[in-house]
Amino acid sequence: MLTINKLIARGRGLAAVLLRRAATVSLDWDVRQKSRFDTTDSTGRHLGVFLPRGTVVRGGDVLVAEDGSLVRVEAAPQPVLVVRHCAAHGTPFDLLRAAYHLGNRHVALELQPDHLKLEPDHVLADLLRHQHLIVSEENAPFEPEAGAYASTGHAHAHHGGPTAGHGHGHDHDHDHDHGHGHPH
Repeated sequence: MLTINKLIARGRGLAAVLLRRAATVSLDWDVRQKSRFDTTDSTGRHLGVFLPRGTVVRGGDVLVAEDGSLVRVEAAPQPVLVVRHCAAHGTPFDLLRAAYHLGNRHVALELQPDHLKLEPDHVLADLLRHQHLIVSEENAPFEPEAGAYASTGHAHAHHGGPTAGHGHGHDHDHDHDHGHGHPH
């Protein structure tokens, strides 16, 4: 078994030719959120990964083996729920509201400009459908947000601006069908 105890986030500083030549390993989120795991790379080598506690491995990261060889990590496709807003009865703001509520439940969540991804959960899927969102089951890579206190390796300055109140209730009837079955 080849031991790995170093990670280079996103392969920063490595030449593109080295990254192209590197062996790969495809890992789902369940494995990538662990700091210690065994796996096999694309060349058939058995790897024992021992990273500092709390380390999360992301797609695009590069693992460095004890012999100096590189292993590029790919986020493996896995079952996920993909959540989109209903263009006929809502707005993209509905995704922001859903992200807020899911965050309050400490749900691991991938944020994209036009959709959210989360691990399959039928209770949460029903909750989101009740909020008039379109929820589909897909097989896709999953890269949830790191969280408010995680180190991202860079800083941003954020300046508050005026915010407008936005009431957006769904207290009206939905007695019509538009292809994705809102419950009544």
